[in-house]
Amino acid sequence: MKAAVVPELGARLEIRDVPVGEPEAGQVLVKIEASGLCHTDIHAARGDWPVKPKMPLIPGHEGVGTVVAVGTGSSPVAVGDRVALPWLGHACGHCRYCVTGWETYCPTPQYMGYTIDGSYAEYAIGYASHAVKVPDGVSSFDAAPITCAGVTTYKALKVAHPQPTETAMVVGIGGLGHLALQYADIFGTRTIAVDVEDDKLQLAKELGADHVIDGRGNQRAETDALGGVDVAVVTVPSPASMRIAHASLNPNGRLVLVGLPADNRLELPVFETVLKGISVIGSLVGTRNDLAECFDMHAQGRTRVIAETRQLEDVNDCFEDVLAGRVPARLVFDLS
Repeated sequence: MKAAVVPELGARLEIRDVPVGEPEAGQVLVKIEASGLCHTDIHAARGDWPVKPKMPLIPGHEGVGTVVAVGTGSSPVAVGDRVALPWLGHACGHCRYCVTGWETYCPTPQYMGYTIDGSYAEYAIGYASHAVKVPDGVSSFDAAPITCAGVTTYKALKVAHPQPTETAMVVGIGGLGHLALQYADIFGTRTIAVDVEDDKLQLAKELGADHVIDGRGNQRAETDALGGVDVAVVTVPSPASMRIAHASLNPNGRLVLVGLPADNRLELPVFETVLKGISVIGSLVGTRNDLAECFDMHAQGRTRVIAETRQLEDVNDCFEDVLAGRVPARLVFDLS
């Protein structure tokens, strides 16, 4: 099969012909139709984070396709089912986090496209327990970005418990942020979109943001003029953006961090955090149930996915386009 492979950390990806694997007990073999490009894939290929991925590596954790083989044992999915293979490729299922609905914090996880090979390939092997069925009303092209960008930002808002009388600000209207903005609207909040690119600001307007702020200006003054912010979801890996968002929060405000800075550092003022009762929340993707909810909302026509189709052979150019901000929101590899 054709696959994009990271031969070693920091190296350009290579298009290789690699064997199609056989699913073992509890696993499924999926013929991939679409696979989204997440910034995490770039971090994985470059080894940017403290915990390094396996090498060599086939990236990809937004893979969607049809199950063509099932390993031994009972399985919640069957041959012919269309499924998504998300970032959380597997969790133990019996620790206190798994049994209380917080499986993303399982101490023994497997991650698609990081600790196990992912979906930048014509076929991928995943765990049947963590493959999520895609409903008929959702195309594989749309399902791919929802599998990470969607469920990540949906969960980020869920943990902040937004209320209809509150204001939610989304910083960074890219692959994650354009969906976060729509979920914030679904939760009933007034929405503020922040970005530093003209096309992303225009996209936010088209998606129905109540207010759009150019982050190149005086963002803090503009948010203050709007009455402040109750929930701020920061999708970009910028400590400076995180600090500005924190400063924009009202009392009892919630700062939700999604973007991961390469240097793993963020300084925030303790005095203001305590006196205003601000919560700083880290949110790591979402559960299988969260993803199923995202698919259901999309099938109802409540969200739009903004993405462009690309070919796997162009993966290195695609990485460069993402880093340079030359994409509308998300890129999706067509492997159909």
